[in-house]
Amino acid sequence: MHPHSPAEVLLAADVGGTYARVALLEAGAGDAPPHLLHYAKYVSAEFASLAPILADFLAMARISVRHAVIASAGCAMDDGTVIAANLPWPLPARQLQDQLGLQQLWLINDFEALAHAAARLDPAQATHLGGPAQPAPGPVLVLGPGTGLGAALWVPTAGAPRVLASEAGQAALAMATPLEAALLEHMRQGRSHVPAEHAISGPGLLHLYRALGALRGTPVPLETPAALTAAAAAGDPPARETLEIFCGLLGSVAGDLALVSGASTVCLAGGLLPHLGPLLDRERIVARFLDKGPMRQRLAQVCIRLLEHGQLGVTGAAYWYREQGTNPS
Repeated sequence: MHPHSPAEVLLAADVGGTYARVALLEAGAGDAPPHLLHYAKYVSAEFASLAPILADFLAMARISVRHAVIASAGCAMDDGTVIAANLPWPLPARQLQDQLGLQQLWLINDFEALAHAAARLDPAQATHLGGPAQPAPGPVLVLGPGTGLGAALWVPTAGAPRVLASEAGQAALAMATPLEAALLEHMRQGRSHVPAEHAISGPGLLHLYRALGALRGTPVPLETPAALTAAAAAGDPPARETLEIFCGLLGSVAGDLALVSGASTVCLAGGLLPHLGPLLDRERIVARFLDKGPMRQRLAQVCIRLLEHGQLGVTGAAYWYREQGTNPS
């Protein structure tokens, strides 16, 4: 590995199915956080690919860069491609690198980047939902719904911390109540399995809403997650029940992942949750998080926090670069 200059400007992008957040940062060194120089947020669907987004941003910033880290929804493969169910276009790393004239470009998982930032976040910058406010040292699990459901685990070690990316959103969804079981059976039609993100995501809200309408025999006129949350805020019973079910499933999956990972802190992030405001049933989330039989006592020791996604993805990409983003060959 060859060290880079702490003052070197890094291009970082946090690319999801809905938004692409792009920044120029000085990665920094030691305990100092990366220094943000320029930041912008783009609607992904308004562009034919990521290249024109990055080109527009660099033209606006007018700063030359050599290195870039792209934190993307999906799974980065060794051949430079990305397997992603929720991006509007492919991410060809080598082509992007050539188009932008970069010396090197890395692709990492978007929740991997979030985990790097969330583990270093001042607790005062998060909302405490449950468990001890000051948890014991240990792994930090970050998960959250947006266009899909992402998750990653930050693990402290004797040397540099490790972050384990995952595709938890593609794991099979487990239900805990008779109503949830009936919804799962409806959503299973024509599928080999129902992934967790089919219910716990922005699109998942609509899947739950339509399945609930089919079971109740009620109309389902709402066509977007935004329309559904607006209707719930206005008191629409099917929309409100949909969000109650959503919050219960989110808490249940978070509890499952906390048990699997041994996390001492769970951070709920993603692009969707901050937009729900008072519709986010925090008590229901925590209750379902804890509802794991004899493991309730163990999970009661886990700190649960709610994060605002914002610039965490690009900041986390800079942390990743600082720790690992030299030439890996």
